[in-house]
Order: sequence, then C-alpha cells, then structure tokens
Amino acid sequence: MDFRLMGIDTPLFHTLQHLMDAAADDSDKSVNAPSRNYVRDAKAMAATPADVKEYPNSYVFVVDMPGLKSGDIKVQVEDDNVLLISGERKREEEKEGAKYIRMERRVGKFMRKFTLPENANTDAISAVCQDGVLTVTVQKLPPPEPKKPKTIEVKIA
Repeated sequence: MDFRLMGIDTPLFHTLQHLMDAAADDSDKSVNAPSRNYVRDAKAMAATPADVKEYPNSYVFVVDMPGLKSGDIKVQVEDDNVLLISGERKREEEKEGAKYIRMERRVGKFMRKFTLPENANTDAISAVCQDGVLTVTVQKLPPPEPKKPKTIEVKIA
C-alpha cells in the first residue's frame, strides 16, 4: 500500500512506507533464494559423474576420482537407504618460483547421493579405489522365500 497515493505525505508515513518496502524485499530473498549449502551441494553433485550397474547379486557404483587418496573419500549410508559418496580434491601446494598459466583441473568438494533399492544389503557394502576409479559394491539381499500356506487343524466337537 502506497500512502503517497492516498494524499498522505508526512515524514511518519514516508518512514512507514520505507519500512514496508524493505520488509517486502527481505522476505522475497529468504523465500525464493536457495541456501548456500544447497547451491554448494548441487554444484558438487553436478560435477561428479557416476556409472551405476546392476548385477544378479549386487549393485555397483563407479566414480572417477583421479589423484585422490583413500583419506579424501568418504562412503556412508544415511537413513538406511541412501548411499553418500563424498570428499574433497585439494589444490597441490605451489612450489617456489612456479606460477599457474592455466588451471583446468577441478578442485573442491564433490558428492553424490543414491537412493538404494529395498533389496540392497546396507550391511554388505565394500569400496575400493584403484587407478583413480572408486568402485562401491552393494550386495543384494536374497529374495524372500515364498510363504507356505498355513494349515489350521480342524477340531471336531
């Protein structure tokens, strides 16, 4: 509501109008803008490609991670069915007298989340990083045995 349109143009109403405009601007930013963590996580996920394969007894997740050590990579299970692969690639320490002419290799945090199927055995997960390729294997649970019909004894009274 603009008080000036109503013919009221006093300093008090001018200040009130200014406060209302500022509150509207602040509320738009907090509602519409994504959080910093969301933006960081989205960038990390977009920059971490992965292959997912299904075998008769397992699911295999393959992620390229050249130059990373095992301490730089974290494999976790969240909420009993979400596989989280994350870590960080750090920039090499600069040696004296050297300067970068071009920097194209990606550095920083990376992350991928995968929702595991119901038949994934979260207690049987292995992760191996060899030649810059991380392979995470999640074993499948055996299929449930079909239920046998239950026989009820009929009593004669």
